[in-house]
Amino acid sequence: MMMGWEDAHEVLLALLVSGKVPVSKISRLLRSMQARDVLRMDLCGLLERFGVPDDEALPACRLRSQAAGLLRTLSRDGVAVVILGEDGYPSLLREISNPPPILFLRGSLVPADSMAVAVVGSRRPTLAGMEMAKTLAGDLAGAGFTIVSGLARGIDTAAHRGALEAGGRTIAVLGSGIDNLYPPDNAGLADAIAAGGAIVTEFMPGCGPLRQNFPQRNRVISGLALGTVVIEAGERSGALITATCALDENRTVFAVPGTPGYTKSKGANKLIKEGARLVESARDVLDDLAPEIGFKKAQIGLRLLPDLCEVENQVVGLLSDAPLHVDEVSRHLGMRSSTVLCIMLSLETKGLARSLPGKFYVLEKGLSCR
Repeated sequence: MMMGWEDAHEVLLALLVSGKVPVSKISRLLRSMQARDVLRMDLCGLLERFGVPDDEALPACRLRSQAAGLLRTLSRDGVAVVILGEDGYPSLLREISNPPPILFLRGSLVPADSMAVAVVGSRRPTLAGMEMAKTLAGDLAGAGFTIVSGLARGIDTAAHRGALEAGGRTIAVLGSGIDNLYPPDNAGLADAIAAGGAIVTEFMPGCGPLRQNFPQRNRVISGLALGTVVIEAGERSGALITATCALDENRTVFAVPGTPGYTKSKGANKLIKEGARLVESARDVLDDLAPEIGFKKAQIGLRLLPDLCEVENQVVGLLSDAPLHVDEVSRHLGMRSSTVLCIMLSLETKGLARSLPGKFYVLEKGLSCR
């Protein structure tokens, strides 16, 4: 009899509990099989397939029992499990060369999270770096992107807060178990993220924030995103590992330039020298990802933020197929041009407006004026 996904969670978790099967092998198996084939396999068959001798493994029934107990504890604590092959597994992460076979999740993952940008950088940034991370993440989140980062102190924290304050979604990727939050002083922030986004990790419950976990964590950060933005990173910063992971997966790398010769600027400036896209504002990211944005919007079959606020509705009402300059919109609404440009950025991402040279805008083709 074919088992359900709940049973599949238990079997795959039992494999991890056994400690006898490398995670990379489990991922390769899941990627090579159709979901229906995974659901047909039992634990004994999987252990045999991976070549685990009977005398090296706990009895399958005991492994299943341990896994079942762990799943009950996780469910009680509001933690979900998603395995590679399920519909709920993040589509962008599924595409990388070594995706985690299992994710532990607080909060929720939604299809629109495939429109994501990672924002990473120094744990000890300058005030200017913190402000840049918060502003950039907030602008991108306001335009419909999900912001991905690592919940670390510094740039990561600023990026998550910027996204939340803009009313957007954000995903935090841990380098520890879901029950072992690090750093502990970000517990309040983690709760806020889980309420409107997600906390995810591939590490088993109980796992501490071990040094060797973070390079693995960084590949998940970049793997969840269309592109990665680096802000204030030293030459040996973990943010550069995230950027390298993004490049390895043919994802776009962006960097905010810093003062030449300044220690915290060397990593980001080096990335720019090597071909990373220079970023001064959210528009730089949007312009570069524009083709990918259109593809992803069509792929997930929905608008990012279909409900417009009052001022967005006003701007859409002014647009037509005749080019309208941003200054005219500014005068009509009594707003600063910089504010109107942010609104236009949001409307572009939602597929409602299109920019033309010289800060002119038209209603997106195929839409009628309201």
